[in-house]
Amino acid sequence: MKWTTRDLGVLQGPVLVFGGCYSNLQATEALQQQADRLGIAPQQVICNGDLVAYCGDPQATVERIRAWGIPVLQGNCEQSLAEAADDCGCGFDPNSACDLLSVAWYRYARQQINAQSRAWMAALPQALSFQLAGRSFLLVHGGLSSNNRFIFGSSSDAVFAQELAQTDADIVIGGHSGIPFSRQLDQRYWLNSGVIGMPANDGTRDGWYLILEPVGNRIECRWQRLNFAADAASQQMTRVGLPDAYANALLSGIWPSMDVLPEQQRQQQGLELDLPRLTL
Repeated sequence: MKWTTRDLGVLQGPVLVFGGCYSNLQATEALQQQADRLGIAPQQVICNGDLVAYCGDPQATVERIRAWGIPVLQGNCEQSLAEAADDCGCGFDPNSACDLLSVAWYRYARQQINAQSRAWMAALPQALSFQLAGRSFLLVHGGLSSNNRFIFGSSSDAVFAQELAQTDADIVIGGHSGIPFSRQLDQRYWLNSGVIGMPANDGTRDGWYLILEPVGNRIECRWQRLNFAADAASQQMTRVGLPDAYANALLSGIWPSMDVLPEQQRQQQGLELDLPRLTL
């Protein structure tokens, strides 16, 4: 895959990384408020894509992100909308539950996203790089081999080795799969920031984001829960006529389908996530 990478240069911590707004305006507003409370400037808040997906406010969510002025990379949903593609490009197996459920929300998103937003999405880079505390970072959406590759904490060492072989970065941060995690391979790391717009299938209503904070010559990585107005987000989906499956997931914290999940993540459905801090 040919990458367009934007280099953000040397950043001073803390840095906040997130993805998967998923047309969830309430979650997007909650995250911006949290960043403001933490005193993290917009140039230090980075989004790894999929602003638009399951929920009921696609255009308003894009407008909120653009007004915020943060760095954003192009997820598969941005790519599909920019190209006016027939589907979301999420990588779901044909005729799977996820694939069938995507028809309604993607059709709605295509109707709502205006030409100006499509042009902005088309110009987004596929990757973002930066330096923090002497370490090099690369942010991608799914993987380096494909922006819609599903990579999970239980994926094999071979998967991570294949992906990391395509970059010299010390740490790669991805999104797309919806569940936060960390994996170490030799002296390098693959992190997943989690997503803010949909729960992590752990039986809670929370989204997730990642804080990177230099401490001396090390970097502390903290995965944080994001509480947002899930009732309002769910009601908005019902109001605009989207199917109940994902509206209910916002309230239950349980995904309507586990088609994309490996067995280990399937067994963890409904078990509240507890991610320890990681020091790099």
